[in-house]
Amino acid sequence: KLTARVCSESFFLSQHVKAFINETWLERYGYPIHQDNLLFLWSITVSIFGIGGLVGSSGSRYLTVKYGKKKCLLCNNLLMITAASVMGCSKMARSFEMILIGRFLCGVSAGLCVPLHHQYVGEISPKKLRGFANSTASFFWSLGKAAGQIAGQRELLGSQSLWPVLMASCGIPALVQLLTLPFFPESPPYLFMHKGDQEGCKKAIRQLWGEGHHQAEIDDIMKEKATMKNTKILSVLELMKEPAFRWQLYMIIVLSATVQLSGISAIYFYTFEVLQAAGFDERMISYMTLSVGLSELLAAVSSIIERLGRKTLVRGGYCIMGSLLAAITVTLSLQDWYFWMPYCSLCLIILFVVVFGIGPAGATISIRVEIFQMSCRPPAFVIGAVLNWLGIFVIGTTFPFIVVSHSGQFCFLIFMGILFTSGVIVHLFLPETKGKSIVEITEEFNKLNFKKKRVPATPNHVMEDYTFCTRL
Repeated sequence: KLTARVCSESFFLSQHVKAFINETWLERYGYPIHQDNLLFLWSITVSIFGIGGLVGSSGSRYLTVKYGKKKCLLCNNLLMITAASVMGCSKMARSFEMILIGRFLCGVSAGLCVPLHHQYVGEISPKKLRGFANSTASFFWSLGKAAGQIAGQRELLGSQSLWPVLMASCGIPALVQLLTLPFFPESPPYLFMHKGDQEGCKKAIRQLWGEGHHQAEIDDIMKEKATMKNTKILSVLELMKEPAFRWQLYMIIVLSATVQLSGISAIYFYTFEVLQAAGFDERMISYMTLSVGLSELLAAVSSIIERLGRKTLVRGGYCIMGSLLAAITVTLSLQDWYFWMPYCSLCLIILFVVVFGIGPAGATISIRVEIFQMSCRPPAFVIGAVLNWLGIFVIGTTFPFIVVSHSGQFCFLIFMGILFTSGVIVHLFLPETKGKSIVEITEEFNKLNFKKKRVPATPNHVMEDYTFCTRL
């Protein structure tokens, strides 16, 4: 997560890359690049990260099932380090194409990492800490934004001479993980359910959770194994055709699409525009923009997911964010009328980011992990990741052109409608997953999947033949 965001959040970086593209074009062809072409190349530079993410996430199911989460994460770090090296050498080679290649490889790495991270963290966590552990993904995503904004200040790595180092800095977290992850075990459910490694499962549980009593979590693993006894890992198409997981699939589609279409990317872009309209100095704007990223980071730290539950945070977060977007649209439209209106816009923007960080950002990730059984978790994450990266590509490609229009701020009304619609869907159809096992959550969804049809009950003898780790 940190690796994927650490070099993407600097205003000065965008200025330097655009200038580098123009200089390189002038050296090659003898005339400066047309502004429309420069805007197009910049939008491709931003959005090609999403294309790479789409490619990476599409292959995550196969790699996860065949090699396991830990091995995939280790190899994925090598890809990120390669991407960082390519981008870091782009200025030396006088090639803006290397930035495109590096961004694409970085996207592939992030596309593999995101579903792997969610599954691995969710599976190695005990039930009482599962929601908190899953929400750490949003914390590191926010940390990556803040780290990129801080490192991208002109006094640090955002200068004309050091911006290639800033782009290459995304390889540092990958190197740290490459050196530390070998000391962690593979997830216990994967070892037991897919590899049949009973001793390995027991060793992993002791290493992760200590020598205490963990029978409740062990029972959940055995029950899930019993329900999967004659079930293979589903493909994406098989999951889409399977009626037993229809509403789980609907929910992950709604949640994944809403994260990208919530307006959070648009909010970050408009922060600079709002402050510029207020008449602040460009150097001061960069520091004030940093406050937005730090606000999201602090919101992600103050996790309340285990107290309020996932459904409450998602539903309430969508409604509050939609209301804030309506207010932001009004203040942006009136910012030329009153001198104090841009300050209102900035306060609303910060509040929007805080609500996103506290609510939907972490809760959405937790729900993705908790509503699917092991047999369909990899293809479900492929579907969610594909939607996520498609959203990043579409927003990255189209939004720069929307902003240059005179009615750009009214795009927030589209995001507002999406948030309110998703909030209603979550309220009506998503069961609360807090403190429930996967078997209990599946029974809740079966009421929607089968409605009045009779659903076979979970057998009472699920613990038969699975007593290998009753004593740890």
